[in-house]
Amino acid sequence: MIHILGQNNSIFNQFIYEIRDENIQKDSMRFRRNMERLGEIFAYEISKHLDWENKEVNTPLGMLEIPVLKSQPVVASILRAGLPVHQGFLNYFDKAENAFVSAYRKPSRIGLFEIQIEYASSPDLTGKTLILCDPMLATGSSMVLTYKELISKSTPEHTHIVAVLASVQGVEYVQKHINSSKITLWIGAVDDELTAEAYIVPGLGDAGDLAFGNKM
Repeated sequence: MIHILGQNNSIFNQFIYEIRDENIQKDSMRFRRNMERLGEIFAYEISKHLDWENKEVNTPLGMLEIPVLKSQPVVASILRAGLPVHQGFLNYFDKAENAFVSAYRKPSRIGLFEIQIEYASSPDLTGKTLILCDPMLATGSSMVLTYKELISKSTPEHTHIVAVLASVQGVEYVQKHINSSKITLWIGAVDDELTAEAYIVPGLGDAGDLAFGNKM
């Protein structure tokens, strides 16, 4: 199943506009905050699909039952670009466990690259809900490898894969290589093209650099 939040008019699209705008995105603090806001909206929408139970609460004037989450999800992100979106999820799922994976593009030969994973840290995912977030879903390779790394030792009950911006190719790659009824894709907006260097067009540029500065 795939949900594309930008298809419906909401404040979500205001933040998508601002992270894409080449003038607004020069303010790295604002870029990070907008990514965080987008993570918050994704969290709210995903929360509607989690398990709930009624719990009694005593107010100063009485008692009533209110639906609350049965359990908090595990929030995972790909370092470093995924950190602002990750924080947006933690603002809402404030008791969530966390997982982190370091993945980067390693040039293999002219015009091509392979995804290299150097580090992964995760709690036991058995029977839990996993939310795996990253700003960009370009080729889809890093998302698929990260997911497979996370489930190599334990299997979640359900996984929500989140990308703020995606390419058509990236979405298709994930759907092909993670073919499971226990996966839900959440996308902000889908762009049609990838450059020869596998950057999304029109996209927004390098999300990690815009959030944290240029890398060597």
